[in-house]
Amino acid sequence: MKPTLFVLAAGMGSRYGGLKQLDGLGPNGETIMDYSIYDAIRAGFGKIVFVIRSSFEQDFKAAVVDKYKGLIDTDIVFQELNNVPEGSTYNTEREKPWGTNHAVLMGKDAIKEPFAVINADDFYGQESFAILADFLRSVEGKKNEYCMVGYRVGNTLSESGAVSRGVCMVDENQLLQNVVERTHIEEKGGKIVFVDEKGDEVVLAANTPVSMNMWGFTPDYFDYSVEAFKKFLAEDGQKLKSEFYIPLAVNDLIVAKQVTCKVLDTPSKWFGVTYAEDRPQVVIKINELVRKGSYPEKLYK
Repeated sequence: MKPTLFVLAAGMGSRYGGLKQLDGLGPNGETIMDYSIYDAIRAGFGKIVFVIRSSFEQDFKAAVVDKYKGLIDTDIVFQELNNVPEGSTYNTEREKPWGTNHAVLMGKDAIKEPFAVINADDFYGQESFAILADFLRSVEGKKNEYCMVGYRVGNTLSESGAVSRGVCMVDENQLLQNVVERTHIEEKGGKIVFVDEKGDEVVLAANTPVSMNMWGFTPDYFDYSVEAFKKFLAEDGQKLKSEFYIPLAVNDLIVAKQVTCKVLDTPSKWFGVTYAEDRPQVVIKINELVRKGSYPEKLYK
């Protein structure tokens, strides 16, 4: 059975109003997500599942899903604020859903095979999808063996300003031990530095692995996440801004020694439009990849 790609796109309409952020960056108006789907297809993924908000289902199908017909199976699931386990309560004044791992939970009934999780608006690179697909094929029929694609921090910086990254702590077997969110990471004087809790600058090696929200799971992760979400709501459900993140759930499972999570090194360069000023550079980078032959000039006929 081929692995599935689960694309987190539920925040698209709420962040930008409609689907305006489906900005054409490639030579023929291709979006960053188009390149991810193209890379997933050639890496051997068998299905794409999108998680979106139901309010822009028709627009999303027309603008996104229809172009993949005949190329790969697709499915859509919905993330809404009231998608919570029976008996759970939350602050009714809250306006938005519960974060990335809540979005992952929406795929529980649609995904029965090993699957990858990515953000809709991040460019991950061809090598990363190939590495991830190989891992997912290797864990078919298994449980509790997960992975995360670890980007080298030097390959994820923005030329327009400082960034926040989840810095990964790994053991000698490249198994994830922890993810620590570090803010204000930037290149300074030829070195990569971040600002720690005391306000001091700390140097990071350029090959330090960081999380860019590119994960691989077996389907048992859904059951773990249901229980973790119940606990999260009991503790933080009354807070208006609380978020149920993927690293939070994975960290807890690792600490409890219930699962392992392999950090897969990738040579790919991540990029995205973190700042408005990033857009011209992203266009240049994509066109350079096309010029080199990494992608055809027109992805979809």
